Amino acid sequence: MYQNFNQLIQTLNQQPEKKTVVIAAAQTTSAIEAAVIAKKENIANSLLIGDKSEIKRILNDNFPDFEDAFEIEDTQSDLHKACSLAVKAIHDKKAHIILKGKADTALLLKEVLDKDKGLATGEIMSDVLAYETENKLMFMSDGGIVLYPNLKEKISIINNAVKVAHAFGYANPKVALLAAVEVVNQKMECTVDAAIISKMNQRKQITGCVIDGPFALDNAIDKEAAITKGINSEVAGDADILIFPNIEAGNIFAKSLTYYAKFKLAHVVVGTKAPILIPSRADTAEIKMLCIAMGVAIS
Repeated sequence: MYQNFNQLIQTLNQQPEKKTVVIAAAQTTSAIEAAVIAKKENIANSLLIGDKSEIKRILNDNFPDFEDAFEIEDTQSDLHKACSLAVKAIHDKKAHIILKGKADTALLLKEVLDKDKGLATGEIMSDVLAYETENKLMFMSDGGIVLYPNLKEKISIINNAVKVAHAFGYANPKVALLAAVEVVNQKMECTVDAAIISKMNQRKQITGCVIDGPFALDNAIDKEAAITKGINSEVAGDADILIFPNIEAGNIFAKSLTYYAKFKLAHVVVGTKAPILIPSRADTAEIKMLCIAMGVAIS
C-alpha cells in the first residue's frame, strides 16, 4: 500500500515499460513542465498535441534540455482538433492516458464521450482524488463530474473510487458516506442513501470494500470525534475513501485541500477506456505531474 506519493513515484520509476500520456492542447507551461518532470522521474513519456510553434517556444525558453525529448503533433491553435487527436491517440495505442492542457474540460470530455469516436464504456464517469495526509494517502469522490448523484450513481462512484484504491494497494478500503450529520434524517436524502448503500455492502451487493454512513466529516476521519459521538464502526475515524453527497461539497473540499491545507494531491477521471486527467489550468506543474503518476498507476 502506498503511504505517500513518493512511494508511488519510486515504484513507477522501476517499471521497465513506460506508459505514454497524451497532452491535449499542450501549449501551456505547467502541462509541459509536468511532462518534463515525469520524464526526469522516469514515470512516463509524453505525446504533445497542440500549437507546435508555441510548444517549441515554451520548451526552448524554459526546458532547453528537453526541446527534442517529446513527439509533437501540430494542430496550431485548434483546441477541438487537439482534443480529438488526443482521443484518437488512445484508440491508436500511441498513448495510455490523456492530460488536459490548454483546452477546457468540457471540450475534452465532449470528445471523450463522443458516441462514435470516444472512450465511453457505458459506465458512470467520476473523478477520484487522492491526497497525502501525515499517515497515508486518502481518496475522495466526486468533486468534478457527477453533479447530484442518485442512489445508482453513488454506487458507481463508490465502485470507481474502490478500483483506484485497489490499484494503490488498499485491498479492502474503508468507505465513508458523508453528510452534514451522522444520523439518518428522512429530510436529508443523502443520509437515507448512505444507510441503504451501507446495508447493500453488508449483504455483499457491493464488494471489495467496507462501507458505512452517514458520517459527518469529523467522525469519518477522526477517532476521537467518533468515540465522543458514540459511533461504533470499522470505518468511523479511519476512512480511506470519502464519498461526498454532491459536486459542491466535493469540489469545495478538494479546493480547500489545495489552498488551505496545502496537501499534495492528484485526481483522475475513471469509468472510461483510459484515465482522463483534468486538473485545473491554475494547478501547478507538480499537481499535474502527480496526476500523471496517478493515471499511470491505474492504467
